[in-house]
Amino acid sequence: MPIYNAPLADMKFILNDVFNAEQFWQANENLAHIDAATAEAILEEMAKFAQNVTLPINRTGDEEGATFSNGNVTTPAGFKEAFKQYAEGGWIGLGADEEWGGQAMPKMLTVLSDEMLFATNPSFMLYPLLSVGAGMALNSYASQEQKETYLPKMYTGEWSGTMCLTEPHAGTDLGIIKTKAEPNADGSYNITGTKIFITGGDHDLSENIIHLVLAKTPDAPAGSRGISLFIVPKFMVNEDGSIGERNTAGPGSIEHKMGIKASATCVMNFDAAKGYLVGKENEGLAAMFVMMNYERLSMGIQGLGASEYAYQNAAQYATDRLQGRSASGVQSPAKPADSILVHGDVRRMLLNARANNEASRAFAVYVGQQLDITKFSTDPEAIKAANNRVALLTPIAKAYLTDTAFNAVIDSQMVFGGHGYIREWGMEQCVRDLRIAQIYEGTNGVQSQDLIGRKTIKCNGLFIAEYISEIRDFANSLDAELNFIKDATLDAATEIEAVTQYVIEAASENIEFPNSAAVDYLHAVGLLSFSYMFAKIANAAQAKDGEFYQNKLALAQYFVQRILPELELRITKVKAGSEVIMNFSEDYFTTQA
Repeated sequence: MPIYNAPLADMKFILNDVFNAEQFWQANENLAHIDAATAEAILEEMAKFAQNVTLPINRTGDEEGATFSNGNVTTPAGFKEAFKQYAEGGWIGLGADEEWGGQAMPKMLTVLSDEMLFATNPSFMLYPLLSVGAGMALNSYASQEQKETYLPKMYTGEWSGTMCLTEPHAGTDLGIIKTKAEPNADGSYNITGTKIFITGGDHDLSENIIHLVLAKTPDAPAGSRGISLFIVPKFMVNEDGSIGERNTAGPGSIEHKMGIKASATCVMNFDAAKGYLVGKENEGLAAMFVMMNYERLSMGIQGLGASEYAYQNAAQYATDRLQGRSASGVQSPAKPADSILVHGDVRRMLLNARANNEASRAFAVYVGQQLDITKFSTDPEAIKAANNRVALLTPIAKAYLTDTAFNAVIDSQMVFGGHGYIREWGMEQCVRDLRIAQIYEGTNGVQSQDLIGRKTIKCNGLFIAEYISEIRDFANSLDAELNFIKDATLDAATEIEAVTQYVIEAASENIEFPNSAAVDYLHAVGLLSFSYMFAKIANAAQAKDGEFYQNKLALAQYFVQRILPELELRITKVKAGSEVIMNFSEDYFTTQA
């Protein structure tokens, strides 16, 4: 039976010691309602829910899966009860504005509560996650009347939300969607088209589903400039807020997937379904990006949750598994063999996963802090700087955290040997469930192109220069006892600065270059970011006494010596250019020898 113990001590360390969260919150009048004690109580309650409610239905949900029959989707046994308990606990609105029934908790905190749900049941987590994202888009762009109609019930869990973007022919190229929005005399629109890969497009967890649908009006400009956003409810909403007749919007089927099988991924058909414009015509993509960027950070947290879950199970297995003897001599003479923890390669895999977890968690909280500044600060300069930082780091949070998490999960599965391939141990499900995090919400390759193109080349390296300046200021403030991480971080910053300039110059000479170098560049910046996080972790740990803190310092040293050297490899690959990739003809890829 797979285990999970919420890493509350690590979470509290990140909040309280690394980021001084209470001081940050109390210094902001819009966050003064939360202190460390409140935050810890919230995390402890979520830990109970994750361990006692969502973990037990993770494997059974995977085995049963979401089912589709007679135009309706049914979730696996236990999901309705868990969702009801989750909603009644106020968890859906944890970070939402109090105006709509939320608790206005900071993102620094909600990323950690989300981690626990993603660790124990990613399929379950996706249902409320889409509601939160849809709520954010509506809160940013919907009319006051629309907000009053939909947001309170979405945050109570009575209703839920979706994002309906792509279509069978479109993929990431949303500019070529075909879904049409025909205006009606009463100000509504008839929405007609088919959407695919719609998470939670239909289910039995809430009494209504509020679809946010991208479509084009008859005279819309070509491409992405002609996209509008519409509210299309599953059931029409009467003037008094009650549910009315069924709208002509519903699932045509659900996908049969590799993982997250309890999460219903629907093909959605809209047949002149009644819809309502959100914001202005032809400005729908900006509204949807509010939701998409929220989901992208959430995918990084999905990776973190999976990596933590996999590590805990692998570490426990390695402790219990007796096989072979230590190269330095028998360690457990009373037993027939030593635990596999005596083997350096097993430790390497576990330490890789543990280092990923520590750095990813710190990075998620760091990005959360930047988002909190953009939302709650009253300082225009601070908001501007934080917006730049969020723009730069969102693709890294999505892509780097899921790429490194997948590697960590594979390492953790390998610790089990043959048992990692067997269902009862939970590792093969973890691998299958996590794989999607690298794919949806824009594949990690697309995220890398966003980083190197829009967030680096387009602004002539401004965003990354600001980030490097912050990293240098922090590293230079470290005590001499931390020179190992100080020097490593400063060297990494200099290397990223140089390769960024190389990227900008190479892109001006060769239009193919950015796409070919994008993934390696993102991983290079990701490694710098993790070094920055370990510098923060080491700085906080160095000021404390005890084994817990000494282990943080030791793990930082492991990162510097065993993981950070990958930076040189990534930079070498960036500088290899695009010619060696693009010189193959298209026929080469289909011609058989």
